[in-house]
Amino acid sequence: MSEMKWYVLRTAGGKEKKAKEYLEKEIERSGLSEQVGQVLVPVKKEIVTKNGKRKAVDKLLFPGYVLIQAQLTPQLENIIRNNVPGMSGFLTEKRTTTGSQFERVPVPIREEEANRILGNQDENIDAGAETLVNYEIGESVKITDGPFSGFSGTVDEILEDRSKVKVIVVIFGRKTQLELSFTQVTKE
Repeated sequence: MSEMKWYVLRTAGGKEKKAKEYLEKEIERSGLSEQVGQVLVPVKKEIVTKNGKRKAVDKLLFPGYVLIQAQLTPQLENIIRNNVPGMSGFLTEKRTTTGSQFERVPVPIREEEANRILGNQDENIDAGAETLVNYEIGESVKITDGPFSGFSGTVDEILEDRSKVKVIVVIFGRKTQLELSFTQVTKE
C-alpha cells in the first residue's frame, strides 16, 4: 500500500463542517476507513465581543475547503465526487486524455504545505482563542456593567493583551480615565 497524501476538496460555502460529517459517514459506511487518515476543516479560535458579551468562535481558515489525508482509490474518489452532498470535487486536478475523453486526476498538495496547515492548526490548539478587538481610539462607547453603568465615554487606550480598554468619562464635570474589560463596554 502507498502512503497517505493530503488532498483539498471543494465544498459549498458555509457547508464545510456538514460536508466533513457526510464524508466521514460515507467513508465509514463504505468500509474505507483504513484508506483515510483524517478529514479536517482548518479553523482558528477567536474571541469576539458583541453587545458587551465575549464569545469564542471558530473562524474558518479556508472557507469553502476541506482537507483529507487518504490513499486515494477509484472507489474513494467516486464517493468524494458523487456521494457527498455539498462537495464538488478536488481543488487541484490535472486533465489527462484517454482517446478523445478528458479524465480529471486529483493531485495531492505538497508535504510542506500540508505541514504548514497542520502546524497552524496545532498552534491554534495550544494558543487558545485570540481576542478580536472591535474598538478604536477616539470612538464613543457606553459602559454596560459595573459602578459606572449607563455612562458614555471615549476610548483613550486599548490594552489587547489584558482584554481591557481605557475610557475617558466626564464625572461631575471632570474627565476621569477608567480601565474596563471589553465586556463592560459597547459601541454607541
